[in-house]
Amino acid sequence: MRLSPAVRLSEYFLPTLREVPSEAEIVSHRLMLRAGMVRQEAAGIYSWLPLGFRVMKKIEQIVREEQDRIGAAEVLMPTMQPADLWRRSGRYDGYGKEMLRIQDRHDREMLFGPTNEEMITDIFAEHARSYKNVPLMMYHIQWKFRDEVRPRFGVMRGREFLMKDAYSFDLTPEDGRVSYNKQFLAYLRTYARMGIKAIPMRADTGPIGGDLSHEFILLADTGESEVYCDQEFLDIDPLSAEVDIRDPDAVQKVADRYNALYARTDELHEPAVFEEQVPEERRYVGRGIEVGHIFFFGTKYSDPLNAKVTTSDGQSAPVLMGSYGVGVSRLVGGIIEASHDDKGIVWPEAVAPFQVALINLRVGDAGCDSACEDLFAKLQAAGIEVIYDDRDERAGVKFADMELIGIPWQIVVGPKGVKNGVVEVARRGADGRDEMAPDAAVARIAG
Repeated sequence: MRLSPAVRLSEYFLPTLREVPSEAEIVSHRLMLRAGMVRQEAAGIYSWLPLGFRVMKKIEQIVREEQDRIGAAEVLMPTMQPADLWRRSGRYDGYGKEMLRIQDRHDREMLFGPTNEEMITDIFAEHARSYKNVPLMMYHIQWKFRDEVRPRFGVMRGREFLMKDAYSFDLTPEDGRVSYNKQFLAYLRTYARMGIKAIPMRADTGPIGGDLSHEFILLADTGESEVYCDQEFLDIDPLSAEVDIRDPDAVQKVADRYNALYARTDELHEPAVFEEQVPEERRYVGRGIEVGHIFFFGTKYSDPLNAKVTTSDGQSAPVLMGSYGVGVSRLVGGIIEASHDDKGIVWPEAVAPFQVALINLRVGDAGCDSACEDLFAKLQAAGIEVIYDDRDERAGVKFADMELIGIPWQIVVGPKGVKNGVVEVARRGADGRDEMAPDAAVARIAG
């Protein structure tokens, strides 16, 4: 999907609010409502308005590109699934009331999918029969529904949400670990590209067993989870070194390096273990929000759903599987929790709805209007996404709105500056404004 590179605010739908909504309990929910990003339609169910939709699509595209990079093939599975498929896996009755169960007009039992392990396994079972069909990874980005008993915190814990879920199919445990490590590194790159820091924490695998499960925790002071890790981990840039994703040894080496640098206090890591593993001067203790979970579960679904392949020696063997989830819509709220101030949202540039806000301080003034139109065209020509505030509003209203919605850059055009041949350029979250020629302003932001 191609997003419009430029909009005029006088022609855009941006219903910002001055008052803090009473129903909003956390920062991200308050700011998303105030910034006109979403509208609640029912408990835990939201319409995504133009500004929020832009951010979500940018996050989605980064997720997609990093999945494509490791060789995962994108598919699209339906939101509605037949109940019989879940009965075959044994999960239909056990999933609980979070599953929304439906009967169609022919009294066939259906459900609004909360996840897609059954369907992707059934697809594989029908079409892949040989060891030559594996290793294989497939993913899709689709809406899910889980009927939470108490939806809260806006998009952070809603009932309907957009999720990327990927699935790997392998013949051996060794191949399964390679697929898992590819996803592990893809997740680190995904979050780094969004301009956020997410820490992979070992997660309990529960009754499935094994040792391959990680949650990815976005660092945020308002997070519900405690995070304990080695400070050296926070200093690593996952984008700084390219890893040959086709080399299993190279992938394993990098994954091992990350795994050696974190610890957390939960049923797997007592505080004493963290203190024993990490020198005092390198201990980081903070809070965070779960924004992703990866899991290797072997034959949990391939056995009951008969997803088998013929091996090279003619035997039949069930494939080993993993699943890898990213909460795309949840990330919008998570990033806001991690990056805001008392004026509003402070977007990382990679996911900001627009790169620059062009602010006309005196609409109707021939000089200001002309200078803004010229800048509006030049910014677009430079490939910069721009929102032009051409409303007939007070300067204070314009500044407040642009700071609320978190646009990374501002170019301010006023009568005095036009007379002197300059504009003001400001960076969101930084102090002060710089005066410079209009072309220099475009060059600075483009750079």
